Amino acid sequence: MEMNKTLIFPTLEAVKEARKSIENVVNYTPLQYNARLSEKFTANIFLKREDLQPVRSYKLRGAYNKIKSLFNEGKVYQGIVCASAGNHGQGVAFSCKQLQIKGTIFMPVTTPKQKLEQVEMFGGSFVEIKLVGDTFDASKNAALDFAKTSGAAFIHPFDDVQIIEGQATLALEILEQQKENIDFVFIPIGGGGLASGISTVFKELSKETQLIGVEPKGAPSMKTSIDNNLNTELSEVDGFVDGAAVKRVGDLTFEICKNALTDCIPVDEGKICDTILQLYNKDAIVLEPAGALSISALEQYRNQIKGKNVVCIISGSNNDITRMEEIKERALLYNGLKHYFMVKFPQRPGSLKDFVLNVLGSNDDITHFEYTKKNSRETALAIVGIELFNISDFNGLKQRMQDLGYFESYLNDNPDILNMMV
Repeated sequence: MEMNKTLIFPTLEAVKEARKSIENVVNYTPLQYNARLSEKFTANIFLKREDLQPVRSYKLRGAYNKIKSLFNEGKVYQGIVCASAGNHGQGVAFSCKQLQIKGTIFMPVTTPKQKLEQVEMFGGSFVEIKLVGDTFDASKNAALDFAKTSGAAFIHPFDDVQIIEGQATLALEILEQQKENIDFVFIPIGGGGLASGISTVFKELSKETQLIGVEPKGAPSMKTSIDNNLNTELSEVDGFVDGAAVKRVGDLTFEICKNALTDCIPVDEGKICDTILQLYNKDAIVLEPAGALSISALEQYRNQIKGKNVVCIISGSNNDITRMEEIKERALLYNGLKHYFMVKFPQRPGSLKDFVLNVLGSNDDITHFEYTKKNSRETALAIVGIELFNISDFNGLKQRMQDLGYFESYLNDNPDILNMMV
């Protein structure tokens, strides 16, 4: 491929130098054995807790290494600039404050207030935030234009050799922390910087380890590219897993990952939400959707990992608390415990009472109800959301609804309407 002539690939030696460069800023995060997951999958499951970094994600490793390297080279820049919808911006902001370098961070207008406040907190007076566009791509284009006109150095979130070498430092830690052979490493993938860094280290120091890339089902840009043997831009993505919803992975990261990854698998967003809730309720670990990707993939590899030593990279925990209702909703839908119906109610007093007494099961709960009485008709439609205690209760609920004449349609099979509800 012609492109390969211009790509500079990361090296193990450069990763070791990067580690020296960032060691006073980045936490040596724990590799924790998780007893619950280990019992569930009959394997030894270890969690690399990058959510415990100062900026609550691994992104600080690459950002700090890149920015420090730029100015150590002696080149003259008018500060730095980046585009980010979250974790990369926080890593850049933290680095700017530590190195006392002026930074400009472009973020979408739609960025949650919590993430804006985090960037402001980490960067202080050294960072200026510019809100441009409704999407990351719009912010990125604005940042690139700013770099051209201002002389600021653009800090790419993943497709940069020094960014990758910084992210790779966590792989050195894993190999120091886990003395026994590591059979599998599950790695979340957005643009591919983290997976490329881990691959760089493991292909030299632990060749037998199987590296499994994990993407959200709604944004499988790396898997699509590997399947096509060509870096392929997706026409659209589901932005729910905002830390990994990338339309196109990097050219460099694609070249590394297509040869280094054992497999690249998509995970349903509902499964990711279920994992977030399980970790919160049972392990007291608070993760963002991208941070839960690696654990969410274990079910697909249940047979292969049995009896093996497995590492899951926990990439981040910058989750806005206001998203928890949506996370719960998606998890319930995924597990078959939440169902939406269009229901026909007779225009007579007591019809709702009859529905509750004769249609709902003893453990069923109405969680959503939209109804407008229309006096000119014999029946009126209502949208009803019902949460079940057991998935096995669904068929009986639907059958009673049909037998008593309440059933109009089942909305879970209609993605357009369901998206409006969620």
